[in-house]
Amino acid sequence: MKFPSLVFFLLLTSAAALAAPTIELSAGMHRIEAEVASNNAERATGLMNRPSMPMHRGMLFVFPEAGVQCFWMKNTLIPLSIAFLDDSGRIVQIADMQPQSLDNHCSAKPVRYALEMNAGWFKSRGISAGARINGLGKAPPGR
Repeated sequence: MKFPSLVFFLLLTSAAALAAPTIELSAGMHRIEAEVASNNAERATGLMNRPSMPMHRGMLFVFPEAGVQCFWMKNTLIPLSIAFLDDSGRIVQIADMQPQSLDNHCSAKPVRYALEMNAGWFKSRGISAGARINGLGKAPPGR
């Protein structure tokens, strides 16, 4: 009888070990728990195949250098808003993205970071282009 419990425990700990590292960011007084995608494999997978995401959680994409970055929503099940961020954490633009869409959402200017949150997260908090996301220095470098 202990064998199924052990298998379940090992599966849980293996899944936790595979989860992306998280860092704490902030937008004004709003706390964000961000998973970090800093390499090609993590950035390619992003938030695909997740049925939901807590409201205070998101995913920070870190690129090795600033460039025009484009995102789509293939295999992404939840609607998201994406903020494109310059090197200092200033929001260049925000775009809303629909689930399971192949539409490209590209930054208007070269950026080194992108932050995906649940759809409407930025708007509902009065956060728009020009605002700053703090805590990016805690993120591992893009590779």
